[in-house]
Amino acid sequence: MSTRISYEVRDESPVTVVRLAGELDLSTMRSVHTVLDGCLTAQPDALVVDLGRLDVADPLALSVFAAAARRAADWPAVPMVLCAPPPDAAAWLAESTACRVVPVRPDCAAASALAGAGVAPRLRARLEPVAGACRRARELVTDACGRWNIPELAGPASLVLTELVGNVVRHAGTPMHVTLTLRRPYLRVAVMDGSPAAARAAADHDPRAEGGRGLMLVRDLTQRWGSTPAGAGKVVWAMLPAN
Repeated sequence: MSTRISYEVRDESPVTVVRLAGELDLSTMRSVHTVLDGCLTAQPDALVVDLGRLDVADPLALSVFAAAARRAADWPAVPMVLCAPPPDAAAWLAESTACRVVPVRPDCAAASALAGAGVAPRLRARLEPVAGACRRARELVTDACGRWNIPELAGPASLVLTELVGNVVRHAGTPMHVTLTLRRPYLRVAVMDGSPAAARAAADHDPRAEGGRGLMLVRDLTQRWGSTPAGAGKVVWAMLPAN
């Protein structure tokens, strides 16, 4: 983290607000990216980024916000809004492509209202790494698909989440946080655990082997999936079409 950038993260449920301060240029934008990436990996309901104390030294560095907004919209499906940019930064944002990706509001209250209005339905649960975790995961999917009127996804989503939870039970052995999010056109499932080891599907697998097929099944059943570092552990997520 660059000493020229500082930040404060506050949970103002349902919106998480990150307040940035310092000088933003091409050398510090990486630090800003790291901050925003960490906030998004925690899967908040919505994210507001307060630029009021940010000195933008290079307009090109503002692209970090567009990149974060694209990632937020894809996974974890979090609405992201910028607020209170200094006059020069506001003018540069208005002239750039960033505003086409991430909206800007003049103050935090307006930004929080806009971000909060875009919150997607989510279902969260904490599971222990025990044998019954997979059964509980299937129950969560059945509950979510019933609430959100997507019964056709109950089967494939249950298989995917069972594999992700089972992977934690077998390999990580840590408590886990499960999140299901519906932001059409996708249902997103995610499992955060305490192991930093990235989840990887085998490049080639012996079809006669008894194990090792889990992440291959996740890959085959989903539009996209990935493994992202999260604090001392990781989040493994997947997206299923929900048209």
